[in-house]
Amino acid sequence: MTTYDAVVVGAGPNGLSAAVTLAEAGRHVLVLEAADVIGGGTRTEELTRPGFRHDVCSAVHPLGAASPYLSTLPLGQYGLRWLHPEVPLAHPLDGGRAAVLHRSLDATAAALGVDERAYRRAVGPLVERWDDLAPALLGPLLRVPKHPLLLARFGMRAALPAAALAATLATDEAKALVAGCAGHAILPLHRPLTASFGLLLAASAHAVGWPVAGGGSQALADALAAHLGTLGGEIRTGTAVRSLSDVPASRVVLFDLAPSQVAAIAGDALPPSFRARLTRFRHGPGAWKVDYALDGPVPWTNADCRRAGTLHVGGTLAEIAAAERAVASGRTPERPFVLVAQQSVVDPSRAPAGKHTLWAYCHVPRGSTVDMTAAIEDQIERFAPGWRDFVLARHVAGPAWFEQHNPAYVGGDIAGGAHTGLQLALRPTRRTYRTPNERLFLCSASTPPGAGAHGMCGHHAALTALRTTLC
Repeated sequence: MTTYDAVVVGAGPNGLSAAVTLAEAGRHVLVLEAADVIGGGTRTEELTRPGFRHDVCSAVHPLGAASPYLSTLPLGQYGLRWLHPEVPLAHPLDGGRAAVLHRSLDATAAALGVDERAYRRAVGPLVERWDDLAPALLGPLLRVPKHPLLLARFGMRAALPAAALAATLATDEAKALVAGCAGHAILPLHRPLTASFGLLLAASAHAVGWPVAGGGSQALADALAAHLGTLGGEIRTGTAVRSLSDVPASRVVLFDLAPSQVAAIAGDALPPSFRARLTRFRHGPGAWKVDYALDGPVPWTNADCRRAGTLHVGGTLAEIAAAERAVASGRTPERPFVLVAQQSVVDPSRAPAGKHTLWAYCHVPRGSTVDMTAAIEDQIERFAPGWRDFVLARHVAGPAWFEQHNPAYVGGDIAGGAHTGLQLALRPTRRTYRTPNERLFLCSASTPPGAGAHGMCGHHAALTALRTTLC
């Protein structure tokens, strides 16, 4: 029997990044994936009709483009192409207005009128020092920073509730821009630190853009797998791991899984107290997503929205805040905050000639069974009257579907855990990637820096394994 240096359980972007990091260090690596296709949150499938390629979960990749690790890999040699829409983000408002996040910091700030200076003060320094800031934020938070003054400057505003940051602004457009970007935290906007999500995502649009992967998010996983193959790594799909006895002999095992899954698989290999902490890990709200095959582009009232790769559809700051507050309270919002991606505006390979795709989801209470399809469509209709006439087919995915498709999405939590309290930094415990067993490591989005197709959770977990057990 072959003995491996490392076995990685789970072939999402973090598991694959962990495997590549280990293989680059000369270690013999095997990846086990329960599904028949690799990719985890970056899979792409024909969910509606033949020829329409839909991203199952992750769709737009500012943190993938910003990843300090992925950017060092020759993934372009294996087919990965970052495609940048003309407009990274548009946030429609009533009356045909929209807040627009351009690649250009100057253009974005100028369009905000009286809020131009405030936007420049908040976002400009982050863009200028992006190459120093991104590695600091996309890694373990509990470490000595290389640029403490830069992080302190970021932290002064980042620690604020997004609602407090928005209160310093005057226009509906600027307030909405903050609310929509901060809404990615999947938290009520009055919570501390929600401003950090808004600032990071806004700055990333100017520094690296909000691209999609040509052909679908699957291209990222496929490129990582191809590179791993050139390094001698192996991947086995259709191979479920239910206990450590299912794992071939190896020096270490890294899990790209939810903490509760790790507790169940590891069993007595971990102390009961640590298993209990993994089981108590707090998951966040779920997702209700609808993918559409369209007969043409969405007829947004605002012209900038027609050119945008991503749209935040939820109206004003107050409306988005109310929707996210309802979700956090376990209630279904009547007018949800809808995150929309229209990849086909920049990637014609997503649909047959002349056709388009649309990806839309909203936050719901974890495990919710309330059908949000009509509410999502009503929000889009509000800013694109008549768009339903273009719908050829739809695929609906609620929390139960997400968990069945990827068991790491517990209750439909696609973010790898709630971003609440100390858990934001101590994901999933103060040991972060390590466990009390020196052979077992965690490398999923439930470890720092959290969700996003950046591969940094897996990369840092692999570096930890190399520094300790595999040294």
